[in-house]
Amino acid sequence: MSNKPKINKYKSLRNAVTRLRDDLRDSDNGGSDFVLLYAYNGTGKTRLSMEFKDVGKRKKGIARDTLYFNAFTEDLFVWDNDLIGDSDRALMFNENSEFFKGLDNLALEVRIEKYLSRYTTFSFDINYQKWKITFKKEVANPKFRVGLDEPEKIVQDNIKISRGEENIFIWCFFLSICEVTLDGAETYNWVKFFYIDDPVSSLDDNNTIKVATDLAKLLRRAKGEDEKYTIKTVISSHHGLFFNIMCNELKKTKHKTYLLNKADNSYTLQATDDTPFYHHIATLSELNKAAETGDLFTYHFNALRTIFEKTSNFFGNGDISYCLDTEDEALHARALNIFSHRDAYSIWQPSPMLDDNKRLFETILKNYLERFEIELP
Repeated sequence: MSNKPKINKYKSLRNAVTRLRDDLRDSDNGGSDFVLLYAYNGTGKTRLSMEFKDVGKRKKGIARDTLYFNAFTEDLFVWDNDLIGDSDRALMFNENSEFFKGLDNLALEVRIEKYLSRYTTFSFDINYQKWKITFKKEVANPKFRVGLDEPEKIVQDNIKISRGEENIFIWCFFLSICEVTLDGAETYNWVKFFYIDDPVSSLDDNNTIKVATDLAKLLRRAKGEDEKYTIKTVISSHHGLFFNIMCNELKKTKHKTYLLNKADNSYTLQATDDTPFYHHIATLSELNKAAETGDLFTYHFNALRTIFEKTSNFFGNGDISYCLDTEDEALHARALNIFSHRDAYSIWQPSPMLDDNKRLFETILKNYLERFEIELP
């Protein structure tokens, strides 16, 4: 980061949106193709994305211009759990949303499946007449025995997928709509901007990397034959690893990078060229907040171990024990190793830490912060 980073202050999110839209003006006039925003939870990222969308609606003669993904996108999908029969469960999608207009003519299933297969194993069917999506999965057949006329696996229909699986399905749904938009589908010819806010919440590092690389690959398709981007994009996130990957993936494009902050009743956009943008500090800040609130899950050990590995390598030592200069070094190293590689770990249903493990995690984190004199934002 430069010694004197440029910081712009705004009285409202709408004023900040004016800045972002100006950044994304036509490239012939010095505009950028991408804006990358880093902000901590609670800063106003989601509200900023909605304000960006609403400004597009308020433009004279324009009904809308932004296709967005955020928490409101996920709210367009609601479960019908068949409380009476308890067998016909389906994910309903809002037929009144412009997001879904004309989908039945776009054959999205193949596109969604292409992305979804990278993350999970369940399959799905979309009923465009009833505006519902059903899911099924192959499971082990409890009746299967060698030599008996029973299949090894059976298909469970109309299953209720987990919250994490639902989130990644909706994300793949959104990517597929972006794809048909870039392919020139008339239904989405109004799209001038993509606005993507935090698509990787609750994912582990491996799947976060997959989401980021899939997204970057898709966005590069927006470049036209004249090397200009036909659709401009804003990406905002509080996730350090995801933000870092997007910075690296898009570093050769015309882009702006900002840190969004909130102070009292105003907002600031701090311009920065720093990559990886203090990724480790951002992650440590999240871990420290989780420790303070007690909202700790087993996968947090994995995130902390990753930071220890990077720190040890930076100081020329290939062992995480370099970061564990305490009387309980052996115990702490064992905890980091066990909880970072536990077979039962699931990205879809993360396991909360037990109280003893929470105290152990807090001690390891505190010792690290004190030893390396790290001041968190």
